[in-house]
Amino acid sequence: MSGNKAEYLRKVYLSADVFAVCLHHAFTTEKEEIMGLLIGEVDEENGVSNITACFTLNRSDKQPDRVEISPTQLCSASSKAEILAQELKRPMRVLGWYHSHPHITVWPSHVDIRTQAMYQTMDPLFVGLIFSVYSREMGSHTNHVTLICFQSQETYSNLQSREIEVVIKASPFEAYNLKGVADLPNILVEEEIESHSPNDKKTNDILTKLHNDALKTQALVHIISKIAIPTCETLEGRLNTTKNRIKMLKALKQKLISGIGP
Repeated sequence: MSGNKAEYLRKVYLSADVFAVCLHHAFTTEKEEIMGLLIGEVDEENGVSNITACFTLNRSDKQPDRVEISPTQLCSASSKAEILAQELKRPMRVLGWYHSHPHITVWPSHVDIRTQAMYQTMDPLFVGLIFSVYSREMGSHTNHVTLICFQSQETYSNLQSREIEVVIKASPFEAYNLKGVADLPNILVEEEIESHSPNDKKTNDILTKLHNDALKTQALVHIISKIAIPTCETLEGRLNTTKNRIKMLKALKQKLISGIGP
């Protein structure tokens, strides 16, 4: 490698299991945007990113139209990338971020473009992914999922988004990404508890506290019934499918061995 660094990102390869984790995360709520960070390897000479892992973030401020990543969360993701690099014995780092656009188009907002530009001051190859979910065309009853990969660029003193080619690569569901799916309900529960904590401290009125506790319980029940339980059922289904496939392959192996024998 010559050591030269590309001036801008040209292409992104996104592992299928990371795509599945991000999409699963995006579908957990249609009221607020979700966010996370992307981890992988980058070919700095050719401006090509290979995203093979992601880091789901705990939202301290849940808003329907924006998300923010704190410096602490960036440090946590960088630490996870270092641990993953040691496990896989190859260089891994934070390459970008992802978030959702529920009920709106996939195109980056002015806030998204400014946020992306800020990240690019630290790393010119940093990239953003946006998943548009719960979106449907006029008169249609089918939800559409759209993905865009983008960077910010300055044109005539104005910031604009530049779309980057993204290719979803077939890949097995790696254990570290599967763990991200399993941990997601716990992260959502933490978010709900943290969001209700300030209200618990604001009042000593018993009825108000009961009302707030009821709302918190309702939100936690929703996470368990609509996210945690379906996730467990899906993972159990994948496990049973894998076990059946292993059983079938073992039987095929034994049949082939018997056919080759004397």
